[in-house]
Amino acid sequence: MAFEIIATGRAIPPRRLTNEDLAKTLDTNDEWIRSHTGIEARHIADDDVACSDLALEAARNTLSLAIERGVCAEKTIEELALTLDLIVVGTASGDYIGCPASACIVQDRLEARNAGAFDLSAGCSGFIYALESAAALLAINKKRRRALVIGSEILSRFVDWNERTNCILFGDGAGAVLLEKTEAEGRGLLRTILGADGSGSEHIMIRDGGSRNAYKANDTITLSPHMEMNGRAVYNFAVKAVTSTITQLLLDEGISIKDVSRIVPHQANARIVQAAARRLDIPEQKFFLNIQEYANTSAASIPIALDELNRAGELRRGDLIMTVGFGAGLTYGGNLLRF
Repeated sequence: MAFEIIATGRAIPPRRLTNEDLAKTLDTNDEWIRSHTGIEARHIADDDVACSDLALEAARNTLSLAIERGVCAEKTIEELALTLDLIVVGTASGDYIGCPASACIVQDRLEARNAGAFDLSAGCSGFIYALESAAALLAINKKRRRALVIGSEILSRFVDWNERTNCILFGDGAGAVLLEKTEAEGRGLLRTILGADGSGSEHIMIRDGGSRNAYKANDTITLSPHMEMNGRAVYNFAVKAVTSTITQLLLDEGISIKDVSRIVPHQANARIVQAAARRLDIPEQKFFLNIQEYANTSAASIPIALDELNRAGELRRGDLIMTVGFGAGLTYGGNLLRF
């Protein structure tokens, strides 16, 4: 039994916000942002676009690619949607707080009437967690065959655009994969590491609006509704998490880094990837980065990168691909995949 990614897709808002654009309203400049983060631009969703809208677009693009490439028997998106058993959306910026799940909205609009649907919250590690969760749920029920795994974020709604430290880092977008249970051997999702360090939960946080600090009628807002982040603490955690996850995946699978075609990291900061590459003595070219165009799209960053690679013909059958990420929680993890 294998759990193979048979198609990928993404959705990127058309509005492109460059570093030069930010420099018009913030005390910063293009050179500083590039040198400290690797980011050149980010894409920002229009005010009337929500998390589920981007997730739906990425889902449709994924199913469309599966049909176009002939990896499924179905000939239309509608037919293929009916074969879905699960829809899992990794997100930290769903349409609503708590309920309903953005995945349920996607399920309805996609008319995937036979699919269960839920959101998963693991911060920027959301896609890694969601992929493993979907595979496990397919495995425990022999009737389940296909899952749509999506990372979708609109974090631009949760940053303070007057505060330069965090707002320069984030962008909006969605990415998705179609995961299918097959009888292939040695293919698909081979191994996953999932981890967390809850002692760092306050290092990335939105304090206002949850059950800890719920909204009350006529209350004056005393807590920030924006994302707070301890950049130095997150950086230190991230470098350690990336290096340890890569090392453990290689050790557990009994392989060398030379066996891995590509490492697809969470796109948070180019400096984190560079630091991890130096510590592990891995050529930076082994890591795929597109942060310069999209910035940090949280749970969407890895599936967006996978789709970019896939559509460019850079993911070939038999390639060994590693994903690795970290995020709020604090969480971390990685997947090892044989395409």
